[in-house]
Amino acid sequence: MNILVANDDGIKAEGIRKLASTLGKEGDVYVFAPDRQRSASSHALTIGNNLTITREDFPGVKEAYSVDGTPADCVKLGIYALHERGIEIDIVYSGINHGGNLGSDTMYSGTVSAAAEGAFLGKPAVAVSVASHEPEHFDAACSFAERILPFAMKAENQRKVISINTPDLPEKEIKGVTAATLGVMQYEESFNVVEKNQNSVTYRYSGKPMDSPDWNGDTDALLVKKGYAVISMIKYDLNDYQGLEEIKKWEIKL
Repeated sequence: MNILVANDDGIKAEGIRKLASTLGKEGDVYVFAPDRQRSASSHALTIGNNLTITREDFPGVKEAYSVDGTPADCVKLGIYALHERGIEIDIVYSGINHGGNLGSDTMYSGTVSAAAEGAFLGKPAVAVSVASHEPEHFDAACSFAERILPFAMKAENQRKVISINTPDLPEKEIKGVTAATLGVMQYEESFNVVEKNQNSVTYRYSGKPMDSPDWNGDTDALLVKKGYAVISMIKYDLNDYQGLEEIKKWEIKL
């Protein structure tokens, strides 16, 4: 089995090394990851500029490359470059992200988008995250990533991403693992002025997550906060079918 591993925290991040090492027990791992931090880059692709891949020293994997592009670039280019050499990727993993990818935050996530690019290319895809920006415990995320592999392999050509989120706790302290829906994430947001002159103002964004009254018992963010690991299924179909039926009723003539 050939496994492509990407992330958005960069090739030097601890999370991707833990994940690649774990998956190395299951097959040949090929790492294609950004050469620097690219969090919250969503599904951006590099268009009109060159992309360079650089061979990296990365113990425990078949090959590893840094890419001077986005997380989605890493997966798209990685699958292409390996295919050109006769190496076909069977499944794409992205992570382990330093920070949760919960609810509506998945729209911004470079981690989830890297996995989604694999799904768009017909591959089974898994995103893995630990809900702390300074995580200390990767063991549970690694364990679930490995255990979910045979189930994930059944999702070929379905444009789906399996998203795993764990609390930053030792595996033995996690209350359990459960399926979860995506909730809406809310933040206490601010833009702070960093520099100001006559013609321009420079801002820096910051946001503190807030609990939402709309969360219910199967909402991912609430369950992780309570100490559960969660697994969500994200399907990429942006059609609003009810809205489409409404459009058909509009009296618009061309």
